[in-house]
Parts: sequence; structure tokens; C-alpha cells
Amino acid sequence: MNSEFNIAVHCLTLLSLKKDHMANSDEIAKSVCTHPARIRKVLGLLRKQGYVTTKEGVGGGYLLNINSDELTLGDLYRLLARGSLQPNWFSGGGEAACVVSEHIQEVMEQIYGSGELVLERHYDNITLADVTRDIQSGKSKQLFPLEDDQSSE
Repeated sequence: MNSEFNIAVHCLTLLSLKKDHMANSDEIAKSVCTHPARIRKVLGLLRKQGYVTTKEGVGGGYLLNINSDELTLGDLYRLLARGSLQPNWFSGGGEAACVVSEHIQEVMEQIYGSGELVLERHYDNITLADVTRDIQSGKSKQLFPLEDDQSSE
């Protein structure tokens, strides 16, 4: 998975905690522990989607522009990370006289694709407000335990 998804969740959570106060890219970058230019790149994409607004110049910065109960991690995943589960390279190929080599790529693409749909559905059940609440309460539990997790029984 790419880091832009994580950066976006971090930035938006920080902005949701600031409510009506702006935060500039330097301030956000310190919280995220990355370069302000990287923050501006991700927040630029979020601005185009209407998730944040900006004010330029002295005293400017970013402000959350969406209700955190309405924004899901699925929305952010589709915007910033869709396709990141699929590898850049697949084994096999048409050159080898082998049934596995001939068909492994198409089978693996289907496997990764269906896995990504499951991940998106999972993220669709987690809102920015959920993340913010857990941050505020200091919880480190799983928001949504896995179905086969027997530890909670």
C-alpha cells in the first residue's frame, strides 16, 4: 500500500481535531513526520475532492471541509491507493511451455482484485470520525476485528 493513504488519514484526522482552526503544511508535516512538500501534494488531491479548503499567505493553511462522519477510509483508499495491492511484476509468462506460467498472471490478478474489493468494503465501514474518536480516547484496539479473530470470544 502506498503511504499517501496513511498521510491523508493522518492529515484529515489532525484537521478534524482542529475544527475551525487552520493548520499549515509545516505544522502538519511535523505531526506526520515527513516533508511539507509531501503534505502539500496529498492535501492538494484532497482539496480537489473538496475534503479540505485552503487559504494562502500569512496565517493561511488547510481546514477540513467535510463532515468527518461522512468521509470513509474507503473514499480515501479509492482516491489515493486503489490498485496498490497488485504487484508491479508477476511470475510466469507466455515464453515458458508450462501451464502455470501461462495462466498464473490472470489468476493472480483476479485474486488481488477480489482482495482489494474486500479491503475497500472494510474501509467503507470506517469513518474519519471513528479514527478521530479512537485517537482522542487513546484506544489502540482494532476498530473492526477480523471475522475469524477468536480472541474476543
